[in-house]
Amino acid sequence: MMGAVDYYKILKVNRNATDEEVKKAYKRLAMKWHPDKSHQHPIKKDEAEAKFKQISEAYDVLSDPQKRQIYDLYGHSGLNSEWVFKENGNEEIGNQKNNKPPSIERKLACSLEELYKGCRRKLRISRTAPDDFGQVKSVEEILRIDIKPGWKKGTKITFPEKGNQEPGMTSSDLIFVVDEKPHPLFRRDGSDLVVSQKISLLDALTGKTLKFTTLDGRNLSISVTDIINPGHVLLIPNEGMPNSKDPSKKGNLRIKFNVKFPSRLTAQQKHDLKRILSEAGD
Repeated sequence: MMGAVDYYKILKVNRNATDEEVKKAYKRLAMKWHPDKSHQHPIKKDEAEAKFKQISEAYDVLSDPQKRQIYDLYGHSGLNSEWVFKENGNEEIGNQKNNKPPSIERKLACSLEELYKGCRRKLRISRTAPDDFGQVKSVEEILRIDIKPGWKKGTKITFPEKGNQEPGMTSSDLIFVVDEKPHPLFRRDGSDLVVSQKISLLDALTGKTLKFTTLDGRNLSISVTDIINPGHVLLIPNEGMPNSKDPSKKGNLRIKFNVKFPSRLTAQQKHDLKRILSEAGD
């Protein structure tokens, strides 16, 4: 039973959807319902925030193979908390020489905002370990991870001997690997943030003020006064991702322009444009 929450319906995908289909569905819906996006009446910002939160929660579960498996088997109630990791006690035991099985890796999905500002995450894990009488029992524990500003996808956080333990062996290490959730507006490229900006031909020729909400919640206004050619990229220094070793240093914000040309012009408009552009070229 799925219970009251059906994450597949929320993302509008079927139960056999691939990881790529889940990712595309999340990105499409996140762009539509992001609270910072202008919504037409009667959709209010608080309704958009609630919908966006629900979409993000669904993606968080369905993009993680282990959470998705638990959800498919036991529904929402089986998840118990934001983070539940249960290792397979039948996993292959390796490295017998030092009596330590191989490390176990788990994905840690983070939003771009979390990787920009940094945050503390609490992870509830469940693992097996023998008691004083050699009987294997389940042990639950809360782990804390301080995500540093600027961490990248693939960053690994190791908790020594926090994995499963078989009788007569040392516990395996538990490793969390940072993964990056897609963002509805920004795309990360190394230390830079990239945003695609549609602009009309009129604005490209006459100028426009662009407004963005940064990943730390600031309102950023950028005045574009130069003529924008198709494919033009505008660099805004120090508005990219922070450097994990020195958060005071940031990359660039790269704005890639997509100039929208009119689909049709009247004869009079063509005549006026020829006259204006001819004079500008003189």
